[in-house]
Parts: sequence; C-alpha cells; structure tokens
Amino acid sequence: MQPIAPDLNVESAPLSPAMRHDGRIYVSGQVPIDPDTGAIVGDTIEPQAGQALENVRSVLAEADASLSDVIKVQVFLVDTDDFPGLDATYAEVMPEPYPARSAFEVGGLAADVRVEIEAIAVV
Repeated sequence: MQPIAPDLNVESAPLSPAMRHDGRIYVSGQVPIDPDTGAIVGDTIEPQAGQALENVRSVLAEADASLSDVIKVQVFLVDTDDFPGLDATYAEVMPEPYPARSAFEVGGLAADVRVEIEAIAVV
C-alpha cells in the first residue's frame, strides 16, 4: 500500500489522507476545513459539503486521479435534515454518472462540522 499525503494543513493524526492499493485509492474522511487557513468553511451544509468535496478532489489530484474516478462515496451527517442541501451541492460538484453512495447520521464529527465525506476511486 502506498500512502498519499497532500498538504491539507490539518491537525496531525495517525492516518493517511489516502492509500493506494491494487488500482484503488481509498480517501479518508474529509471535513470542511480550508487547507489554506485551517478554518471550518461556512455554518450550513452547502458550503461545508462543497469544501469537503473539494478536499476529496485535492487528495485524489495528489494521486493523479479525479472525482470522475470515484466509484463509492460515504457521507456522514450530524443531521439528516441536511440531505436536500447535501444533494444540491453534491450534484453540482460530482460528475455523472454519480458514484454509489451511502449516507449516515452520526452523533457528532471532529471539529464540530456538519459533514464528513470519504471516497473510493479506481485508477
């Protein structure tokens, strides 16, 4: 396995932003933190989902991949009432055909954000 470690300027943690194995890229959960400032982006789901997806895109780019290579996405939400906003942002950012996706409501997320997104890509 090969770690993929773009400079997302987030707190150090015992994980890799992504791992490449057997033609697949496994992107760790990305939260809506601006890599330039280290600040959480927005208070609502739309800007937060947009930044989390941008962070996924950035990690994939480090692995010479793109959102078009994504086959599976998992979304973690603190409130399922955010689904409409998530779906609107997701449809604007993710290319068709959309990857398989699952979404879960969770009790809370790191850094007190509304969403975390992880992905699997095939290259």
